[in-house]
Amino acid sequence: MLLSSKGKHRRPSKAVRIATLAGVTGAAVAVPLMGATGASAASVETWDAVAQCESGGNWSINTGNGYYGGLQFSQSSWAAAGGTQYAARADLASKDQQIAAAEKLLDLQGPGAWACAGAGGLTNDGVDPGVDTGSEKNGDTAPQAAPERKAEQPTTRSEKRTAPKETVTTPTGDKVEKGDGEYKVKSGDTLSKIADAKKVKGGWEKLFELNDDIVDEADLIFPGQQLHLK
Repeated sequence: MLLSSKGKHRRPSKAVRIATLAGVTGAAVAVPLMGATGASAASVETWDAVAQCESGGNWSINTGNGYYGGLQFSQSSWAAAGGTQYAARADLASKDQQIAAAEKLLDLQGPGAWACAGAGGLTNDGVDPGVDTGSEKNGDTAPQAAPERKAEQPTTRSEKRTAPKETVTTPTGDKVEKGDGEYKVKSGDTLSKIADAKKVKGGWEKLFELNDDIVDEADLIFPGQQLHLK
């Protein structure tokens, strides 16, 4: 659901999912969700338009492809954006709860996290959607989905490097490995944006491969992390 250039919180076909993060890049942690009135915000009408493009406007969709709900969250992005305080998966949460989580992801990654951002006219327009997330967690009686595991991959150059000991603190208060690469991630960066700007041969996929020792998933990277470009 997320990422037009294939580096964000979504599947490659419709969007690639990165909180500036590729995933907390990678670290899917359930944390208290910040209010929908943060630095980034969009109207309910805007989110409806994005959802129409992402899932045909079906806020309860679960096709078994690893992406859930109207805005097609991956499980790691849903957790990283604090959505697990509402429901185990996005498709088990209400529309308002999904929008509240999306607001957090928008603040972390920017509109580029959704390939359908253009179709929905998604921008950080500061409009408070005024959603009502309620107080109870949804889907408590439904089977709890196990966290998605990253598929086994061949050993790469990045895996042969000595694991860096330094960490950076994510917007949710968690710590992820900093890395020792030549490019320092800035707020709003995505793997695809960095790959395009630095002309990385092989695009965001190669950039992800080079840094998979600190980036667990391509939809979540964090400001302060240092990525290898080659």
